[in-house]
Amino acid sequence: MPASIQPENAAAPRDRNIVYAGDLVLLSGADRKPAIVRMQSGQEYQTHHGVLAHDSVIGRCWGESVQTHLGFTYTILPPSLDEMVRDVHRATQIIYPKEIGYMLMKMNIGPGTHVLEAGTGSGGLTLALARMVQPDGRVYSYEARADIQATAMRNLERVGLDAYVTFKVRDAEDGFDEQGLDAVILDVREPWLLLQQTHTALRGGGFFCSLVPTVNQVGVLLRNLELRSFGFTEVEELLLRPYKAVAARLRPVDRMIAHTGYLIFARALLPGSSISASAVDGSDEDTDDVLGDL
Repeated sequence: MPASIQPENAAAPRDRNIVYAGDLVLLSGADRKPAIVRMQSGQEYQTHHGVLAHDSVIGRCWGESVQTHLGFTYTILPPSLDEMVRDVHRATQIIYPKEIGYMLMKMNIGPGTHVLEAGTGSGGLTLALARMVQPDGRVYSYEARADIQATAMRNLERVGLDAYVTFKVRDAEDGFDEQGLDAVILDVREPWLLLQQTHTALRGGGFFCSLVPTVNQVGVLLRNLELRSFGFTEVEELLLRPYKAVAARLRPVDRMIAHTGYLIFARALLPGSSISASAVDGSDEDTDDVLGDL
């Protein structure tokens, strides 16, 4: 086998311009229904547009086009993290990439981070977390329903990121096994019921985040955060407005991803800290001062 198309675990150095056996490939055609496929020599990608042999992709350059036996054209692209999250098989609604990207930055999640999520769901967030914490970090994912978590595990295995995740089938209200974590994310209906468990699992100054869909839930969560040793609390909402990318008629598209949930961030404080929720709330005047310095 030529060095240029050896599997990714081969000893020969890789050419970053070439597709190798074992690579994840985004196949994008004119029907605008992209698919992410792991290339394996001897395998085929079956589609109603025809059959595409993996060997016709392996060894090609990223950005090239290939055709099925029926003549349908696919462009070969490396998938982005955004595209991988959107491509997961869904047993439940996933957290949208627009929230995930912001959460990763706000919570300082990167290589070596140890982060816990309660509410695995379909594993969209789990996938993003695993991608960010590798190679030395760890994701601990709790889910009460084994059938739901099984879908997430398959999604992570499909993209080769399951090795960075410890999956646990358990009601999060029974507590977490881990302590000294850098971050905890609660994607559950009543996150305020898990605040004590969360604080116990976090190290001092650790990051907390919860995503809830309604204002009612935000209010209950805020009142309960005030009763626990959490501070520096923030509530935010992200709206994403795409545009039609045509130079001659640039305008917003007819549909947009608007409200998908409220993000509540906080930091775990040591017991007895003099910082309270109200002390770090920040008035409008304080916010203007900060923005003026940017």
